[in-house]
Amino acid sequence: AVLVESLLVFAVVLSVHAVVWDRFSWCALALALQAFYAQFKWDRLLQQGGAVFQFRGAANSGLLPASMVIPLLGVVMKERCRAAGIVYFERFGVVVASTGMLLALFLSVLAVGITKPVPTNTCILTGVAGSVIIYTMKHSLTVSEVIEVLEVLLIFVYLSMILLYLLPRCFTPGEALLVLGGVSFVLNQLIKRSLNVVEGRGDPIDFFLLVAVVGVVLLGLFFTVLFTFMDSGTWISSMFFHMMTAVLGLGVIMPWLYRLIQRNPLFWLLQFLFQTQTRLYLLVYWTFLAASACGVVFYQNAKRSSESKKHQASTITRKYFHFIVVATYVPGLIYDRQLLYVAAVLCLAVFVFLEYVRYFRIKPFGQTLRHLLSLFLDERDSGPLILTHIYLLLGMSLPVWLFPRSCAPKGTLPGAGALVPYSGVLAVGVGDTIASVFGSTMGEIKWPGTKKTFEGTMTAIFAQIIAVALILIFDSSVNLNSSYAWILASVSLVSLLEAYTTQIDNLLLPLYLQIMLMA
Repeated sequence: AVLVESLLVFAVVLSVHAVVWDRFSWCALALALQAFYAQFKWDRLLQQGGAVFQFRGAANSGLLPASMVIPLLGVVMKERCRAAGIVYFERFGVVVASTGMLLALFLSVLAVGITKPVPTNTCILTGVAGSVIIYTMKHSLTVSEVIEVLEVLLIFVYLSMILLYLLPRCFTPGEALLVLGGVSFVLNQLIKRSLNVVEGRGDPIDFFLLVAVVGVVLLGLFFTVLFTFMDSGTWISSMFFHMMTAVLGLGVIMPWLYRLIQRNPLFWLLQFLFQTQTRLYLLVYWTFLAASACGVVFYQNAKRSSESKKHQASTITRKYFHFIVVATYVPGLIYDRQLLYVAAVLCLAVFVFLEYVRYFRIKPFGQTLRHLLSLFLDERDSGPLILTHIYLLLGMSLPVWLFPRSCAPKGTLPGAGALVPYSGVLAVGVGDTIASVFGSTMGEIKWPGTKKTFEGTMTAIFAQIIAVALILIFDSSVNLNSSYAWILASVSLVSLLEAYTTQIDNLLLPLYLQIMLMA
């Protein structure tokens, strides 16, 4: 299964660089080859318990698929922005690609360094790949860009040491690279933009995302340190939690956002949310869907109480939430993508805050949330945090957040790129959901080495093609320009990756589909 997963990742890398070939292509190929070898060293460390931190069990290290995401995103973003003539974001794509390569290389060097005896062949490959990457960076980046890449690496190292220690068994090495690498990059961007504020430059919704992500991470770190010295389950601790959340929100996050957008954040948000009648209708509709999702949770818990204390939600029941999320995102993508962007940021902040309440057992809802959400746990929630619903939200939202709006003058990219914001809907909302439902109910032929079925994968591909046809009918801004063969290949590769990967598919699949469609 690991070999097939690696072959699929290599197929994506080669497909992208067959279209986009430049000096970074050699770096990407060298990185993929050394990550393939280093992945087996991580797998052996995880099996022997020799890794420095406790990682999520029942999964391989996932180093290769995770290592290629950020570099490939940077490369395709660079090419799209170069074609549009936007130099600033072309350079930004170069920085993203270089940062992703350096973070992946660091994780590989870490595995090689703690493996005993030292693996000679992997050391040589890592050294060659590192030399190619550093040589290319030397001739591609300015001094300020090199400093920026090193700043992200430094933040990643410290953040990894802190969070992997505090949150054992929550991530595989690959998932840690994606999540913590992303947070490190966001934190560095926020610091950089805060120090270089130019009035009228930058979109307020981008600043809103940066501040929200960094704010909830800092909030979590603050309370984790605080509750190591006091019991978090008492009423006094709970009152202190709510009070300090308000203080940090109103006293730190709001002024920070005010400095960036040069206006009152609350007034701006209210004005933005209720700016048009369409937005009002969408907000009412989304409120109804959120109430429906809560209704599913309460109904399934009532069912558990009446049947058995050990009753767990089935795969099909968990996929109800995927259907609800698709019903949430599709109207937003068609009618108002900016509103969807901001609403997804707010939803992420609420999800993470509620997870803090559950994890720290904050009164009056902490224990109730623990009881309600325990029904929907699966083997991937082996650590102290429940992250699958947050990963689902991220998988649907990242293609919207990472869409290069400045490099798409008409609000959409030409050809298959027009489907980029729909990557989460297609890969997770449609593909993964249909594969799970049909595979678990009607699947008989299993893919070698996995529990996934041939029928589930084929049905997922077919369902995504139908979804693309429906998007063409209902979204007039999408014009594929006869790029149907590339879309079919992209959907097929990502669906096969879903069958073979043991990583969090809600996070990985949309990013790979976005990379293929942007290429």
